[in-house]
Amino acid sequence: MARKKCCRVNVIILGDGGHSRVIQEMLFPNVNYQVTAILDDKHKRGFKQNGIIYAPIDYLTQLFQHDTRVVVAIGENKIRKKIVDQVNLLPEQFLSVIHSTAVVSSSAEIGNGTVIMPNAVVNASAKIGMHCIINTGAVIEHDNNIGDYTHISPNATLTGGVTSGEGVHVGSTAAIIPGKHLGSWSVIGAGSTVIEHIPAFSKAVGSPTRIIERLMI
Repeated sequence: MARKKCCRVNVIILGDGGHSRVIQEMLFPNVNYQVTAILDDKHKRGFKQNGIIYAPIDYLTQLFQHDTRVVVAIGENKIRKKIVDQVNLLPEQFLSVIHSTAVVSSSAEIGNGTVIMPNAVVNASAKIGMHCIINTGAVIEHDNNIGDYTHISPNATLTGGVTSGEGVHVGSTAAIIPGKHLGSWSVIGAGSTVIEHIPAFSKAVGSPTRIIERLMI
């Protein structure tokens, strides 16, 4: 008896900038996924190239089918959240993408729509929310609890038991010592060392960090 072929999951990517190109290169060689469309409002009209539809984001309503999965491939946290709210899909209709070189503990929890980039590490009992970016080489240590729409930049390290609210941005090579909390929509500058809790809507830089700005979201 012939073996039944497994169906590939059809994927629509929202966004067609630099961050999206990284995700595209993660998905294209994966035999489990078929990228059918890349939607971005920079495409003023729909066209097809190499079997993939390029069009504005509002084409999603025409192209989406019950078995389609969507990735919002936008690096900016606020814009990523805005698009997720705009398309109004169920959580399970968003695809999480994990690079083959990432190390993710079997006890970690990864939210729908989250992307884990090459050589990132997510250790035991860590919880990553929805639509997060764990970027190249970032380390999420044991028992972290990371809020939705958070972006952990390349080579940043969150040591054990760190928590964050929604929409936090941690800059490249920043380090957060154990047990500290990063308030919602806070920004940690590149190369910073966080040794105290960071309030929501704050920008903190330096080693150790100091608050330099209150942010309006």
